[in-house]
Amino acid sequence: MIVVTDSQGARAIANLYPADRIETARQAAAAAGLDALLVSPGADLRYLTGYHALPLERLTALVVPVEADPVLIVPALEKPAAAASPVGGLGIEILGWAETDDPYALVAERLPAGVKRIAIDDHMWAEKVLALRAALPQAEQSLAGEVLRPLRARKSPAEVEALRRAGAAIDRVHRRMGEWLRPGRTEREVARDIADAIVEAGHATCDFVIVGAGPNSASPHHEVSDRPIRPGEPVVVDIGGTTHDGYCSDSTRTYAAGEPHDDFRELYAVLQRAQQAQTEAVRPGITAQELDAVGRDIIEDAGYGDHFIHRTGHGIGLETHEEPYIVAGSEVPLEPGMAFSIEPGIYLPGRFGARIEDIAVCTEDGGERLNLTGRDLVVLPG
Repeated sequence: MIVVTDSQGARAIANLYPADRIETARQAAAAAGLDALLVSPGADLRYLTGYHALPLERLTALVVPVEADPVLIVPALEKPAAAASPVGGLGIEILGWAETDDPYALVAERLPAGVKRIAIDDHMWAEKVLALRAALPQAEQSLAGEVLRPLRARKSPAEVEALRRAGAAIDRVHRRMGEWLRPGRTEREVARDIADAIVEAGHATCDFVIVGAGPNSASPHHEVSDRPIRPGEPVVVDIGGTTHDGYCSDSTRTYAAGEPHDDFRELYAVLQRAQQAQTEAVRPGITAQELDAVGRDIIEDAGYGDHFIHRTGHGIGLETHEEPYIVAGSEVPLEPGMAFSIEPGIYLPGRFGARIEDIAVCTEDGGERLNLTGRDLVVLPG
């Protein structure tokens, strides 16, 4: 939950979660031919209201009819928490339901008679989707993401600033890597220290820590193990967390625990050139697949094309992975305010791999890199 302690903090939260978002979503729903949006706990609800609700078996739902006032329906025992969140300043009704009430019937009652099309947020639990279908048998259900994703993809200046703070926090952790990463220590030991540092650096939670050494660096989503780091091995460190205002960090750097082999340096030089070119290519109008191709072509020309096995990047905001996705086949043009990762990688199975990841935001005339640590290969004492 967001806790506001002073007027300056209240203004910052109001800027980050402005009161007009529900109305903007209502207008977008109307333009899409919908009668209502139904949003349960998750990033969509937090985006619209600032309320970081707990996902429980009891129903919490923001009901946004196109032709009636919105209402937040919550379990009675959660109503104080909802009122204490930014929702309390939005001027919308918070309706608490008792243990013996049928919350799905309450949703139906708050919708105008004869609703035909309702959109439900993409991550609503299946049991709740089916219960709403039973309560509103006449209404066709669709995904609210079709309406909300474009809104969330274009970050406001306040959101970009929140992502900038998150990027600075995770940068502080990467700058300390020499304290923990050295031969003889296991991936798990290093990851444990990093997780503590992520919270110390200003995050509310540590969301993930990938530490992949030697051959494990060739596995993009490697789970940490008890394997000791060996002298001269490359180590991929991909880390991220969520800040207290709800926005995420995500940054990858590749280190060497002592002097690496020349063939790894050659691979890394290609990767660095590709990632640099992609960062410099960010601008309004370039499509996601065109940006992906900028780095992929460099990697392919160097003979490593078969070893760049994932997309270039993903959007980031209230979730670590959201729209837009920087991937071949996506003709989505970048727009000012879109924030996303640029993280090409090269992976040689059984040998080693490398990845460099920055968060970037598209600006009016180009792009801004939000992670500011260096991208040269960092060789730590071996």
